[in-house]
Amino acid sequence: MLTLISIVVIFAVAAVILFAVLDRQRKAKRRKELAAWAQAKGLSFRPSADSGIDDRFQQFKCLRQGDGGRYGYNIMEGIVGRRAVCAFDYHYETHTHNSKGGRSTHHHHFSAVVVGAGLPLKPLFIRTETFVDKMAEFVGFDDIDFESTEFSKQFLVKSPDRRWAYDVLHQATMEFLLNSPRFTLEFQGSRVIAYRGKTLSTADFEAALQVVTGILDRLPASLLSELSQSARGGQA
Repeated sequence: MLTLISIVVIFAVAAVILFAVLDRQRKAKRRKELAAWAQAKGLSFRPSADSGIDDRFQQFKCLRQGDGGRYGYNIMEGIVGRRAVCAFDYHYETHTHNSKGGRSTHHHHFSAVVVGAGLPLKPLFIRTETFVDKMAEFVGFDDIDFESTEFSKQFLVKSPDRRWAYDVLHQATMEFLLNSPRFTLEFQGSRVIAYRGKTLSTADFEAALQVVTGILDRLPASLLSELSQSARGGQA
């Protein structure tokens, strides 16, 4: 006759097996959806892990988080509208220690889209402003403000070059961002990355791509000319 402990153990094992099966099915479904999106965009699709993503895009701090275990997977890559695109899921690890010296590993996952501008860009950081940001601003840690009060209220913008920020985020681009899905955006080198602190659906990947390309497509002609001259000067 089964004891209560035996019944609890059986149910616990069954629950673990069920969770593993459902998780495997969820991941397979996600890979299938991402592969379909990649094909529709003309991108290649590689589900296997790539531990070189953080070195390849080392200019982005979000890919240098954690204590290790960094790799990209479900990688979708190619050319979209003459721009190089690399979209992927990303994993990294952090560790904590208890009072007895034991160590626990925590696994973190999020997704990102990296778009090559084909021109040298200056650093620029944009994300939705939080309550903590507003409090920091109150005590003197200021971000860049713009003529659009609504944009300044909703977005945190940082750059070592304010003129660059104003050139990129002119009125049309601010209106575009106010009416677009929200992502954290970073300009570094010749690339722009868009991400959130979680994995993205295919619709989110599409939205992130559209947000980044929408900003780049709205760069003023005068700024594009300046960046092109800078690129030619760097090659001289």
